[in-house]
Amino acid sequence: MPGPSKKPSNVKSLRGTIRKDRLPEGGVDLPVLEALPDPPDWLPNAFAVKEWDRLAPILKANGLLTATGVTPLAHLCALHGRLVQLWSAGMAPTGHLYSQYLKLCDGFGMTPASLQKVGFGGEKRKGNSFANNGKR
Repeated sequence: MPGPSKKPSNVKSLRGTIRKDRLPEGGVDLPVLEALPDPPDWLPNAFAVKEWDRLAPILKANGLLTATGVTPLAHLCALHGRLVQLWSAGMAPTGHLYSQYLKLCDGFGMTPASLQKVGFGGEKRKGNSFANNGKR
């Protein structure tokens, strides 16, 4: 049974856990985008375009948007637009649709659990909690 999936080198770099002696040999390290891409023309509605305009700059600023991540981000925004349409119409989305949206969010580190994997947010604990002999 395989172990946990390997984190990309750019994520390790963001977390500060990258080690040159553990970098994979011959692996693919995708470059981070220099310029912010425009939203694709095929996004289904204004809600999707608005979500693109909100998320793309955040992901680019944090080094999480690569050339291969543009299409999954567009799909994430399209699903977001569809979910907002359904909720605005008083309808509930299917579990499958919502599950796919959450999986894409996890891929970009946008849920609390996936934030911990990427290493963003929250305060880091300082020092050794056992150094004070159990006294607080």
